[in-house]
Amino acid sequence: MEADAPTGPLFTKVLQDPKLGQQPVCCRAAASKRHHGVATTQSKSTAHMALCSSTSGWISQTEEEVSADKDKETRTGPSSVSRRRRSSWWRRAARSRAVPLSKSHLPGRGPLPDISAPPSECGMSSELLVDLGEDPATAQLGQLKLSTLEDQQWPPDELPLSKSETDVSQGFDPGSPHLPWDHPFYDIARHQIIEVAGDDNFGRKVIVFSACRLPPHHQLDHQKLLMYLKATLDQYVESDYTLIYFHHGLTSENKPSLSWLRDAYREFDRKYKKNIKALYIVHPTMFIKTLLILFKPIISFKFGRKINYVSYLSELEDVVKCEQLVIPTRVREYDNKLRASLKPSVQPPMSPPHSPPLPDQVFGVSLAVLRERDPDGDPVPVVMRDTVSFLSEQGLEIEGIFRRSANVTLVKEVQLKYNSGAKVNFRDMEDVHLAAVILKTFLRELPEPLLTFQLYNDIVNFTSVSSDNQAEVMKTLVEGLPEENYAALRYLITFLAQVSANSEVNKMNNSNLAVVFGPNLLWGRDYAMSLSAIGPINNFTRSLLDQQHLVFT
Repeated sequence: MEADAPTGPLFTKVLQDPKLGQQPVCCRAAASKRHHGVATTQSKSTAHMALCSSTSGWISQTEEEVSADKDKETRTGPSSVSRRRRSSWWRRAARSRAVPLSKSHLPGRGPLPDISAPPSECGMSSELLVDLGEDPATAQLGQLKLSTLEDQQWPPDELPLSKSETDVSQGFDPGSPHLPWDHPFYDIARHQIIEVAGDDNFGRKVIVFSACRLPPHHQLDHQKLLMYLKATLDQYVESDYTLIYFHHGLTSENKPSLSWLRDAYREFDRKYKKNIKALYIVHPTMFIKTLLILFKPIISFKFGRKINYVSYLSELEDVVKCEQLVIPTRVREYDNKLRASLKPSVQPPMSPPHSPPLPDQVFGVSLAVLRERDPDGDPVPVVMRDTVSFLSEQGLEIEGIFRRSANVTLVKEVQLKYNSGAKVNFRDMEDVHLAAVILKTFLRELPEPLLTFQLYNDIVNFTSVSSDNQAEVMKTLVEGLPEENYAALRYLITFLAQVSANSEVNKMNNSNLAVVFGPNLLWGRDYAMSLSAIGPINNFTRSLLDQQHLVFT
């Protein structure tokens, strides 16, 4: 510091140095202050206000006060004067709209906590005083410590995609990206940051964003990432959908800037926010919670109510089956680490085991068993007959049919009725979207998909079939299905063709129907669904709808 630098309060700030770790950096700034009961004003008061309004939690104490406190405490221990001065500092910090973390972190009371730790380990106060600024917030938030050095060692994720019995013979590469190398978004898609994982327990599409798969800044075009995210959501935003964000793995090396996050939020207009029913933030840290507080002035109240914190993966089971999510290995290991660190008395509940089927169970039972139970031996299950019959009468002209979720309580009640052998009459309920969700739920909960595991690889590689031969190849594939699968598939596709015929009214053409039903007709043996497979499955479903008159003749 230069010799003629003005004297004044001493501001101490903890910065993150990538080589030296956390180092105290001191700077002097002129400020308005009261000292020994006399008000004195120094020249650079504006600099003092700029420092106090930043969002990193500046800590101030005059040099005279520091020296006096040390001498006093050396002789007699902590004095009431020292305590009063610290209390006075706390009030001054609050008035200047700084961000004090908690009283336990005042000068002389220990180091600042690591905010990359889970909330239970941070010891930070939940009542943060935050003032959202434009440039100061961006600069200061970029200096927050996000993870330890060992967390930045990025092991490759073990992410085998779903396989069928014919994977080896067909030469399907499970590690290949779902976009060709010359696609404009190939360099983004290859990281598998964004995935689509079928439907949740309420019939809504599930979009997954994994922070641990974000590469370092210099390897990623964040503007192109935003465009890719919008292009992915464009396929689903007309339907109700759920967004799951795995926060673990966000480090100082790969985190986007605050200004980019702000611009990204503003980029997503009402079209994207209207139909998102829930945002689940898995393994949140104090950093992400503080970030949301910073964004509070620009986040609408309605959208804020959709944000949910999920501490453990098992808590997601109430929303979606975790087995159908492609969860990065690092996230699973971190979840296990969190569980192991808890005392036995506070262990979170594990995923509930599968209960044995009821005598008259319908959901989750194979088509062959349902056919044996049917009094008439009908290969088309009763749930499909009831829902399709009702929707054919009252749902063909409903705009957005199959895109909306239904009341969760009603869905469970209808499932319970079917599983207990009771009759269900959708005409008494007069809820088209309820019947649509029940149909999708029934297909999704089959122990084996309607198109069977055997055809998984053939369908994923269907894009390699020339357009002239597609109808013939599809006909051969579906005719090789078990009899009850073929009958149920034909029944469903015939109905969906009627829905598509009214697309001018209901806005559900073959492409839209394929996006909705593709993940419910086929999945891999491990149940996990990813964009690398969901695209080809949807394409096959659309082709099946386009040429159903040739396939089922």
